[in-house]
Amino acid sequence: MKTSIAIALGFAISATLSGCGQQGEAPKAEEKAAMADDAGTMAMPAETKHGKGTATVTAIDTAKGQVTLDHSAIAELEWPPMTMGFAAKPELLTNIKVGDKVAFELDWDGKAGTVTKLDKAS
Repeated sequence: MKTSIAIALGFAISATLSGCGQQGEAPKAEEKAAMADDAGTMAMPAETKHGKGTATVTAIDTAKGQVTLDHSAIAELEWPPMTMGFAAKPELLTNIKVGDKVAFELDWDGKAGTVTKLDKAS
């Protein structure tokens, strides 16, 4: 039994060492095209999630389309209360000022959030 294992191990080591002296070849044009096609089928980032919350506006930059919100917990995104900045279309920011209490909706792509609805809270 030990002899069989030693022989098998010897063959494995020989095969590994024989491949060490060989250099890999650069992919051919057809292989590059196939790799590019495969890139289109790669897994996409996580789907966009939608959340709703209430917040206090702490900063607005209409020129950059940014709003910073000190928001309550957002259950749909499993977020605790926090302050963060979001992208927002400038038209959503026209009737809002720092200090306003707002109800908002946002889309989160896993990296950044975009406010899709923003209204003064009543």
